[in-house]
Amino acid sequence: MKEIYVKHVAQLLSLKAWQVENCAEMFADGGTIPFISRYRKEKTGGMADAEVAEVKHWIDVFDEMEKRKATILKTISEAGALSEELKGKIENCVSSSELEDLYLPFRPKRRTRATIARELGLAPLAEAMWQLKARSPRAEARKYLKPGKVEDEDAALAGARDIIAEKLSETAVIRENLRGIFRTRRVVAKAAKGAESNPDAAKYRSYFEWSMPLDRIPSHNLLAILRASNEGFLSVKVDSDAVRCGKKIYYDFCQEHGYPSGELGEQIREAVGDSFKRLLEPSISAEVLREAKQKADIESIRVFGDNLRQLLLGAPVGQKRTMAVDPGFRNGCKIACLDANGGLLYHTIIFPHPPQNEKVKALMAVQDMLEKYSIEAVAIGNGTASRETTEFFRKVALPEGCKVWTVSEDGASIYSASEVGREEFPDEDVTVRGAVSIGRRLMDPLAELVKIDPKNLGIGQYQHDVDQALLKEKLDNTVEGCVNLVGVNLNTASPYLLRYVAGIGPQIAANIVAYRAQNGDFRTRADLMKVPRLGAKAFEQCAGFLRIKGGANPLDDSAVHPESYFVVDRMAADLGVSVRQLVGSAELCSKIDASRYVGAGTGLPTVQDIIRELAKPGLDPRETAGDFAFADDIRSIDDLKTGMELPGIVTNITNFGAFVDIGLHDNGLLHVSQLGPRGTDPSKVLKLHQHIRVRVLGVDVERGRISLGLSR
Repeated sequence: MKEIYVKHVAQLLSLKAWQVENCAEMFADGGTIPFISRYRKEKTGGMADAEVAEVKHWIDVFDEMEKRKATILKTISEAGALSEELKGKIENCVSSSELEDLYLPFRPKRRTRATIARELGLAPLAEAMWQLKARSPRAEARKYLKPGKVEDEDAALAGARDIIAEKLSETAVIRENLRGIFRTRRVVAKAAKGAESNPDAAKYRSYFEWSMPLDRIPSHNLLAILRASNEGFLSVKVDSDAVRCGKKIYYDFCQEHGYPSGELGEQIREAVGDSFKRLLEPSISAEVLREAKQKADIESIRVFGDNLRQLLLGAPVGQKRTMAVDPGFRNGCKIACLDANGGLLYHTIIFPHPPQNEKVKALMAVQDMLEKYSIEAVAIGNGTASRETTEFFRKVALPEGCKVWTVSEDGASIYSASEVGREEFPDEDVTVRGAVSIGRRLMDPLAELVKIDPKNLGIGQYQHDVDQALLKEKLDNTVEGCVNLVGVNLNTASPYLLRYVAGIGPQIAANIVAYRAQNGDFRTRADLMKVPRLGAKAFEQCAGFLRIKGGANPLDDSAVHPESYFVVDRMAADLGVSVRQLVGSAELCSKIDASRYVGAGTGLPTVQDIIRELAKPGLDPRETAGDFAFADDIRSIDDLKTGMELPGIVTNITNFGAFVDIGLHDNGLLHVSQLGPRGTDPSKVLKLHQHIRVRVLGVDVERGRISLGLSR
């Protein structure tokens, strides 16, 4: 990675240059974000995984910029216009807009008014005016008259102005200065023709007469108006100040060339006005809106990533024999009984609700299944008939210790119809697969939700409007980070979970599962080296995140990396105990002097991590699942009254607030203004799936909108 890029990234991310440089070297050597952040703290200075991911993002950005620079340099060189000064400027660029500004005068163009003027031989006239050598432009123009082509002085001057206007629009300093002005101007949105009577545009009604300074627009507002504009419901533009911009363009020209006077000054001013109105205003306006959208995309993607992380790290109930229920009215409640590993034991349908109302029959069937399959937990989807089904289960005599949980169904239907669902249950229909997914989510949300595209999990904010490549990068990093934070049981994990372990990927994940099926459970981490295509580098990256329960070496069920096993051997020997005695003994670990084990390749941060892990090996960072119940007397939006206090579950967090499930078809909105002072970040106040108490502030029955506040 070039030094200019290293310095830029370090400054941008508030890091030291050596941290960025080391990360770049490790990525070039095949390192992964989880491995680098967890096992190479000496080289990163203890950077968090999110910081390492940011460095990786910018490495990729500048790799692409280097390719772009090579193309630009080749194009300009082939045109014979590449000076050493220009080459130096291009090579030292760290901004894509600056790079494109430098390239703009040399970019192949379609036929423009300036092109036509050059074809008519008016370039020398324009250059003389540009360099302020044509003190009398009209007299100078007479030299370029051509019968049938350039009939008079006015035509010659018009062509010269076209050339000057284009040159002004391609001047880097002018473009950058105008961007600075445009970034502070107001964005104005107005209803497009016919939008006010279009029911599909109703959701954008608040933007029909709307404006706000571009640099103050919240990301969700900007994404909303741009979506509405794309759908044809709004016209959106930057309300530029033509007079101010024209003066600035003229000033920048004069700073470079001097102040033109008299007739020449008038010609330059006319070219400036034309350049701004015809070329610069539409170009710069589009650029700053695109730039603002990129920032809004980043913010929206950050919110999505935070939500996804919280969702994936949701509290698991663990390996319990589970009854999963996909509730419904007319089509019944689909039930799947699962073993402790999520395997399907039995499935059926019961009809406890209208129109069938087979309550007694359903009750007997459920009771029989609970006993026959030794059910320890019940998972009920939160969709249609969820409340009624939960009430039905209250009449069931549950086994001792068995509890009923409500589980989000978002994405379950996507999974049930997906290739993954068909591979896992080729002989079952989509209703059975959906019920199984609900049950597995309760047992281990992370292991189940990795099978579903995060965009289908109901936690995004304009996720379909943002940069899809950037979104995929963020979500992939988030899923990978969560999987490696928790760790994966090597002998039970599905290939869909294994593929997110650092250094593995889809093909090696499939090879691991195939090897496991053929040879039985892995006994040691070292056995991984026998898996086809899993070489030394992949082993280095993945081994520390894979767990072997009850294996030959107790360290294989910990986050201690195999490369550090020798350190633990020394610690145990110095304490006069076996490694097995040391693992899990907080008392013994408290006696270890970390500084004694610092050496070549093993720094103090690594030794301290090892000691913490030995004290509590394989500790799951996730919380324990808790009980929850909605208010019994709230069945529809008509039951709500202002001032009422209710229990709720946070289902989605956005920049403008959080959506809360209070047990109705429509979620309520807890607006950001109810969460704290101006500028409060909702994600700092609430967590996804958090159980909270809310107060009803307002109800719009017609539009199905519920306004909520936090109960104090």
